[in-house]
Amino acid sequence: MRAPGIPPAGRDWSVGPSGLLDVLGVASVVLDAKGHIVLWSPQAEELFGFPADEALGQYAARIMVDEQHLDLVVKLFADVMLTGQSWAGAFPIRRKDGSTRLVEFRNMRLLDDQGDVYALGLCADKSTVRRLERDVALSTRLVAQSPVGLAVLDTDLRYVSVNPALERLNGIPAEDHIGRTFREVLPHLDVDAIESAALRVLETGHPMVDRHTIGRTPADPHEEHAWTISLYRLEDAAGTVLGVAGAVVDVTEQHRASVEAEAARRRLALIADASARIGTTLELDRTARELADVAVPELADVAAVDLLEAVVEGRRTSLGPAEHAVIRALAVQADDAPEALLAADPPGQVARYGPDRLVTECVRTGAPVLVAQVGAADLPRIARSPEAAELLSRAGVHSYLAVPLIARGEVLGALDLKRTRNPLPFSDDDLLLARELAARAAVQIDNARWYQNARDTALTLQRSLLPSHPPVIGGLEVASRYQPAGATTEVGGDWFDVIPLDGCKTALVVGDVMGSGINAAATMGRLRTATTTLASLDLDPARLLEHLDRITQDLDHSIATCVYAVHDPELRQCRIANAGHLPPVRLREGRAPELLDLPTGAPLGVGGVAFSTTAVDLEPGDRLVFYTDGLVETRQHPLDERLDALLSLLEGPDRPLEEVCDLLLRTLHQPDNSDDVALLIARVQKQDGRE
Repeated sequence: MRAPGIPPAGRDWSVGPSGLLDVLGVASVVLDAKGHIVLWSPQAEELFGFPADEALGQYAARIMVDEQHLDLVVKLFADVMLTGQSWAGAFPIRRKDGSTRLVEFRNMRLLDDQGDVYALGLCADKSTVRRLERDVALSTRLVAQSPVGLAVLDTDLRYVSVNPALERLNGIPAEDHIGRTFREVLPHLDVDAIESAALRVLETGHPMVDRHTIGRTPADPHEEHAWTISLYRLEDAAGTVLGVAGAVVDVTEQHRASVEAEAARRRLALIADASARIGTTLELDRTARELADVAVPELADVAAVDLLEAVVEGRRTSLGPAEHAVIRALAVQADDAPEALLAADPPGQVARYGPDRLVTECVRTGAPVLVAQVGAADLPRIARSPEAAELLSRAGVHSYLAVPLIARGEVLGALDLKRTRNPLPFSDDDLLLARELAARAAVQIDNARWYQNARDTALTLQRSLLPSHPPVIGGLEVASRYQPAGATTEVGGDWFDVIPLDGCKTALVVGDVMGSGINAAATMGRLRTATTTLASLDLDPARLLEHLDRITQDLDHSIATCVYAVHDPELRQCRIANAGHLPPVRLREGRAPELLDLPTGAPLGVGGVAFSTTAVDLEPGDRLVFYTDGLVETRQHPLDERLDALLSLLEGPDRPLEEVCDLLLRTLHQPDNSDDVALLIARVQKQDGRE
């Protein structure tokens, strides 16, 4: 090991003389036993103003002091020479130019190898000495009393000195620093980074100011602290590198305040994100997924959204202390925690949680459940089964939080949160954030579940009102479809009907009640019933639409479009009337599909507009395609473009009607379409019933 202060090999840090004596300008004067000058240094020339050739051999007292001080100087000289005792003090000297200067002296007797006696005088300007003394005193006082931790390290980066403040910051006495490296004294800090920075300062001379570092010291081994460290290279007056000076300031409070402010900012950002992302649709499962996605990984490593099964079904429920909670998992999200994901209930699954389970406690009491430090005894109360508890243990679940989803005073379910990778336990701040997220999401979830219940009811009503028909009727092969709108849109009022009439004739109907929801479905049912009743009278299609128009006007100002057609196999003809609906498509073998040119007519419910009937020839093998606007209309494309797409899909060889229905819906009706679709296709059969 090198001795402190000896530079390591490979670095050009030659040890030169100190510049302190040069700053002091210490002069050396040697007198023989008779008081004559025998040695005169260059500094003496500068201090007294006499060049060496004028001073050497002279009686010192004559040229160095004023006449009035001559006797005193002679006595002091005699005392030093006779007794051998040194003398130190300040004394006024006379310069060659006649001026006087106060000089600090150190006088002592010298003895050479011949036994001759000499007097050595070391002297420096008193004002210079006093200035350095003040500087040293000030520096010493500042270092000792400074609240900033200060240290000096040599060129080997070993401690040379530390002040009391640094002793307190490090929790180590000053004597235990000296001669040791930073790594040896404080191994739990970022030693590599700090030593590298100190070496750069030592080599380049460029200071490092206010570098932030975090760690633990013996002063407080159980809590992390933060400091700013500044390093400066030390050089003497001659430019010799002496080492590195360091200043350490404890900024733990500012650091914690900054961390808390950043955490608050992130919480606000997360809440803002949640407001934007949760509830983008009225789809229950998607809303739950949005909540789980927001919670991971900012708040938790694993998040599950669970609803009480009774709530999903639209029933109110309350749990007693001994009751199980029947819970349906809606969404689960995990950040690199596959085993914890396996332990969670898969979305859509219904599970029973016992009264002792924490999620049961959460939904029963409507209060959060926080287990900051999860122990082995807690896992069985968190997991749905012993196997799931084992998976959670292997996943490293160490903190758990469940907050109730409450909307309009009703507990809907719970947001279940776990931490595996995040080393911090859930805190009170995390609890506040989770409750805020749950409160915001619960309203959206409640809206979605009520909407879904209403939509399911309307869809059930809608389907119950639509007809079922045989695949072959009155010389026609018939296929039909009803496709509800997207999951986030209310059920509409589209319908179709196939009505057998006398004389082997068949009425084909497709209509669309404007609006959506149960009211539209109910109006559709009434119009379908009226159409079936009027069709039995074998009315002309135009006359039938006139009756429907009057009926529609009485249905709370409802508006509907409709195409009504009667196929007569004997005449090989189809008579069609249109009430504001899109025209049917006729397909004939060997020809391109065509939109029938029919008078459009006014929608039902407008009133006062006459309808007309158009006869269209139909030969065996010909097909008619009836549809509602939900099949072709979109907000992104012109209607003509979409109708051309419909005709293109219908081109080509004849295909089974069921296959054509599926093709049209799959290709033209988008999943997020806000309108439902009714589709009816009829093919004229040959007279013998064969194709």
